[in-house]
Amino acid sequence: MEKNLIICKPDSEPSREEKNKIVKFLYKHLEQFGDSKSAISKSIDYAFSTEKSKGGFIIVAIDDMEPVGVLIMNKTGMSEYIPENVLVYIAVHKNYRVVKGIGRYLMEKALDISEGDIALHVEYDNKSAIKFYKRIGFSTKYIEMRYIRGEK
Repeated sequence: MEKNLIICKPDSEPSREEKNKIVKFLYKHLEQFGDSKSAISKSIDYAFSTEKSKGGFIIVAIDDMEPVGVLIMNKTGMSEYIPENVLVYIAVHKNYRVVKGIGRYLMEKALDISEGDIALHVEYDNKSAIKFYKRIGFSTKYIEMRYIRGEK
């Protein structure tokens, strides 16, 4: 799998075509747990921002010239009280889940590349993701709550 892995860091920003392919892939394969294409695109822009406190990376698993897994990590610009990194998105094509181990491989590479602690958000009803992250070593430390303006 190593030869079929593309790691995009700030010095190797994806082209517009590659970015669009990543956005479409995540939008489709995050399924009911996903975000809008606009939100996904913003996370990619953040990963490749030149501002000092921003940054991150993308890892793409490729098979037959097409993405089969994507991970986006953003830096938070903080440490200790807020982890240095946030795992924004990880998705694997449904035909490559579990058996191929691509999700685990993406996570292991992300853990190797990133510096500092990592936070992530998982929806309560995404039991398979929660189990996956716990197997890798993540723990439940907090419950995140949000106040979203305009919602009751």
